[in-house]
Amino acid sequence: MTKRPAALTEGLYEYLLSNSLREPKVLTQLRQQTQDHPRGIMQIAPDQGQLIQLLLQLMGAERVLEIGVFTGYSSTAIALALPAHGQLVACDISEEYTATARHYWQQAGVAEKITLHIAPALETLDRLLAEGEAPFDAAFIDADKSSYDAYYERSLQLVRSGGLIMLDNMLWSGRVADPEVQDKRTRLIRALNAKIHQDQRVFPCLLPIADGLTLALKR
Repeated sequence: MTKRPAALTEGLYEYLLSNSLREPKVLTQLRQQTQDHPRGIMQIAPDQGQLIQLLLQLMGAERVLEIGVFTGYSSTAIALALPAHGQLVACDISEEYTATARHYWQQAGVAEKITLHIAPALETLDRLLAEGEAPFDAAFIDADKSSYDAYYERSLQLVRSGGLIMLDNMLWSGRVADPEVQDKRTRLIRALNAKIHQDQRVFPCLLPIADGLTLALKR
């Protein structure tokens, strides 16, 4: 019995993409443009985006929260997976990065589904809670790691029972499994992994896709 995934060589990954990925042209263009960005590593992987789309469609999601937009690959993918009346509430602090996102939302025909808040995400999340904007069907967290635990806790309040919280970068390039690595961000992600594992408010699954994607089904 195989106990762990096959080693994902470059060739095997290309095979995976060629036999699974159905990436719209607008997402391919956005992904290729962002690859040349100085912080292009922050963009999610295309197969990760497709998995998120699949999960949202399986659960019939209509309202989704995104924490961390960058140039807009994940938000565009999410909005494409939502029904015509669906809504994505997106949080970011960068007018510069999200200008690219806005362009591609228009290109993809999903701009009307997306409400972008340019402000520290915790301020936006607290305002959504105060204004009674819950419940959301799902949340995708992919922003500054120092606030991941706080984003997770706010998402638990904003997402409905039976909804899904998704957190990116939870394997942190393997550093979380190396006890010799003790920088602040690694320790924070390591602690959050342990917390979610024991959190009876959710049913968790940490997947070895891209840089690690945690799925937490809210009970």
